[in-house]
Amino acid sequence: MIALHAPRSTCGTALAVAALLAVNLPDATAAQAALTAREIAQAVCSGKTRSTDEVRAALDRARDLKGWNAFIHVNEAGASAAASKLAAAKRAARCRPLAGVPIVVKDNIEVAGLPSSAGTPALAGYVPATDAPVVARLRAAGAIVIGKTNMHELAFGVTGWNPMSQTGPEPGVRNAWDRSRIAGGSSSGTGAAVGARVVPAGLGTDTGGSVRIPCAFNGCASLRPTIGRYPQAGIAPISHTRDTAGPMAAAMADVELLDRVIAGGPAAKPASLKTVRLGLAAPLLANLDADTRTAFDAALAKLKAAGVTVIEVDMPRLMELNGAIGFPLALYEAYDDMVAYLKHTGTGVTVEQMAERAVSPDVKGTYQGLVIPRKLPGPNNTVVDARPAYDAAMATARPALQALYKATFRTHRLDALVFPTVPVVALPATPESSSVPNFMLLIQNTDPGSNAGLPGLQLPIGLGGSSKLPIGMELDGPANSDRRLVAIGLAIEKLLGRLPAPELR
Repeated sequence: MIALHAPRSTCGTALAVAALLAVNLPDATAAQAALTAREIAQAVCSGKTRSTDEVRAALDRARDLKGWNAFIHVNEAGASAAASKLAAAKRAARCRPLAGVPIVVKDNIEVAGLPSSAGTPALAGYVPATDAPVVARLRAAGAIVIGKTNMHELAFGVTGWNPMSQTGPEPGVRNAWDRSRIAGGSSSGTGAAVGARVVPAGLGTDTGGSVRIPCAFNGCASLRPTIGRYPQAGIAPISHTRDTAGPMAAAMADVELLDRVIAGGPAAKPASLKTVRLGLAAPLLANLDADTRTAFDAALAKLKAAGVTVIEVDMPRLMELNGAIGFPLALYEAYDDMVAYLKHTGTGVTVEQMAERAVSPDVKGTYQGLVIPRKLPGPNNTVVDARPAYDAAMATARPALQALYKATFRTHRLDALVFPTVPVVALPATPESSSVPNFMLLIQNTDPGSNAGLPGLQLPIGLGGSSKLPIGMELDGPANSDRRLVAIGLAIEKLLGRLPAPELR
């Protein structure tokens, strides 16, 4: 196993990181692993590197990550052919924003010619003929897909404990920093692959935290865009009201770049931190473990010292309103949305057959016990009809939640709320990690903004003092403030620094 190693401190330029990494990697491989997507594209354009070399090195790193179960399909032949075609192209073609950049794509997002299983056996043979629009835009910008990444089955969970695709000694996608820990989910494999620096960036999807939680656990940055800002076609769904694709990257510059390629608009520059106003809401600071509390407090102190205004805000009924939306919305919409998607695949698979063949006990039980019969958990281990709760969520609770956020942002003139992305560091990787109490704990802070359709930006802020595991900080902003959030994220990363590559263990 090749080890990606750097001292456990924040790092500066890519060249400095490459020099540190070179202790354990061949010089070329070390430098390639440290480069951002933007730097790779610039080097390909100028002729300082070749797309074939970048893709070959990424494929080598993907092979070295076998023990982490991060990939469902590694696209060796297709990625190599695409890299060779780009290398032979005229310079104009080699100067696109993502020219020659190896990326990964979560396996519920369709990539033409590659299997798209959504992490479930019933769809393992499904090979779409066209790219999902989010993928098409990245490939049109020159990106090269080196593989489809593993995920919590059907995106219905936040741990990545999925025994379907196992290349390592134990099941489940494993954390890039510690293989005994979960990678988070549901975009587990993209989080692990980006966190381990197999690729500089990739795509995940997010319904209630699924691009943010894996990046919090694996030390990368990610953006859940405002709902509806990215096209959602060609993606296996949970909830059309809540689902969105999102970029995940080792550097904020690449989150900015992927977001710009997908959604358009001018380049974002780092914001002046002296103009930034952030809110602290008590419900989002509950249940923190010691490492998370210490790291978050330290990051907040640095932000204040740099001129950021931090204001304590009261958000009454935040968690009450969120609880009235989350399960009713996701579990009710999942049935119709999945039936429509299965019809789109042309596989002939029914939702009942898909659920019967599911291999993750938590997902199988959720589909068979709740999604298919259109039920919700009720009192005393009973179930109740989902439709009344869904109607109430859409008519009353969700508008009230959105109004609460809007009033909070407006009253205090906030750019965003700030809070730990996840209250705790990555849990031990066991089947029990996917229990309902763990699920509720891990989505505690990411779920409310998701239900309101707001953009959320995840940033790594350090390693736990005792756990030595990555810890993340999230900024949730007003609807359609995505580019402002990205600009603030660029400035915060400049202040706090980036995490080094982990030593794979």
